[in-house]
Amino acid sequence: PAGENIQAWLDLAQAGRYRAAWETLVRDNPLPAVHGRVCYHPCETGCNRVELDAAVSIHAVERFLGDLATAEGWPYPVDAEPSGRRVLVVGAGPSGLSAAYHLTRLGHAVEIYEAGPLPGGMMHFGIPAYRLPRADLLREIGRIEAMGVKIVTNHRVDDLLAEMKAGEFDAVFIAIGAGIGKHVEIPARDAVRVLDAVSLLHNVTTGEAPLLGRRVVVYGGGNTAMDAARTAKRLGADEALIVYRRDRAHMPAHAFEADEAIEEGVKIKWLTSIKEIIGPELTVEAMELDAGGRPRPTGRFETLHADAIVLALGQDTDSGFLRQVPGIEFTTNGSIEVGPDMMTGHPGVFAGGDTVPGVRSVTTAVGHGKQAARYIDAWLQGVRYAQSPKHPPVSFDMLDLPVFLEAARKAEPQLPLTARVTFDEVVQGLSELEARFEAGRCLSCGNCFECDSCLAACPEQAITSLGDGHGYRVEADLCTGCGICFEQCPCHAIEMSPEAEPPATPLGTFGEPLAPHRFQLRE
Repeated sequence: PAGENIQAWLDLAQAGRYRAAWETLVRDNPLPAVHGRVCYHPCETGCNRVELDAAVSIHAVERFLGDLATAEGWPYPVDAEPSGRRVLVVGAGPSGLSAAYHLTRLGHAVEIYEAGPLPGGMMHFGIPAYRLPRADLLREIGRIEAMGVKIVTNHRVDDLLAEMKAGEFDAVFIAIGAGIGKHVEIPARDAVRVLDAVSLLHNVTTGEAPLLGRRVVVYGGGNTAMDAARTAKRLGADEALIVYRRDRAHMPAHAFEADEAIEEGVKIKWLTSIKEIIGPELTVEAMELDAGGRPRPTGRFETLHADAIVLALGQDTDSGFLRQVPGIEFTTNGSIEVGPDMMTGHPGVFAGGDTVPGVRSVTTAVGHGKQAARYIDAWLQGVRYAQSPKHPPVSFDMLDLPVFLEAARKAEPQLPLTARVTFDEVVQGLSELEARFEAGRCLSCGNCFECDSCLAACPEQAITSLGDGHGYRVEADLCTGCGICFEQCPCHAIEMSPEAEPPATPLGTFGEPLAPHRFQLRE
């Protein structure tokens, strides 16, 4: 979702060229140390290596590069000369920070107005410190500020058009996230303390953690519910019980999030819905799923006891201040409608991240920020931005893997369970040796890594090596189209296609788009 060229920076990392790997990574994502900790790494679910032994631990190598960059003080580059254009970003969460970073690299002057006391958005106030230490987050944000991005905290925007006029901004990107916890109507009388998960996590971060008592019930089945329950345990609860109306197979939380919560002693009561709260007693009803996976009541009830109830039922967007802006439209939960170019119905006003409908995650938000920067840059220039097409992916069955040996994935060390009573970081990073080994597990699917298999296999000596890092050349007058090179390529970096007319020049070199011919190295 962040649009990274993962194979490129893994290749550089496995060669020990860490700074070049980091610079390649941050062309797309300015927060690698953050992502290596909190991203749900959807890229790993698509990794072909999972069919061989286990997916490459992409997020762990990303974290290593991000932490190394911080330790070494590597600065983010700025690629363009000043454009003279000014862009306002509303919200200093992952999407706003990403947009500001990419707009700055494109030469624009950027200011971020943040309503809270510190930048980071839900990364700072919604993700517990045991997953994302605040010092690591603030160090990466500080590097963005060092590029020239101005972040103004405690600045709530109430009149967007007036702010744009006062600051002489040419465009604006709305990245206010979704920070309002949803509530549900549950009959309650003399109820124990009821609070929403967003407020709980926020108050813990600000040092205002509430007293929850010995028994805490968390209502919901998402990642935030898991975080709230694990936080309750760290705040001293003897028992943290998650109540969720569907089963594990249908929960919105990622499986590893639930595993980690259960490992720390959190209990989960599946197929259960809260019907009524009277004092410390909760009346809950057992549910069953219909054929479509939707929960329905069974009429079977029981009573639970709790000292506090935490509602983790999702979040809405606080977008009311934008309703006075002509042309902007909203969904029923307050999300902002945008077009394919991420612009709202008001010219020059763009939006992304959790503010717009779609998947809500740090990684998606950072990807939105990068895309929005491209669209905003094009709009400021009066042109249309079009994303470059990508070549089709290579599946596992297209690979020829005899040159690869099984290599076990390097597990990230974790704090022992007995030490998880504070908010110290649980997952530890890989060492340099481990990270380099892990990067080397990449199969380079679809991309030539110059193994020389084609060079050795060609019976006509039609293939010539151009030297390390420069690929190969194919001579048209020698190539017979036998396909042996194609069959020998371990990573399917070669395509065979019909030759229209014999070309008068060499068939091409790696990295250049070529016309159809007998032998073609994938771009």
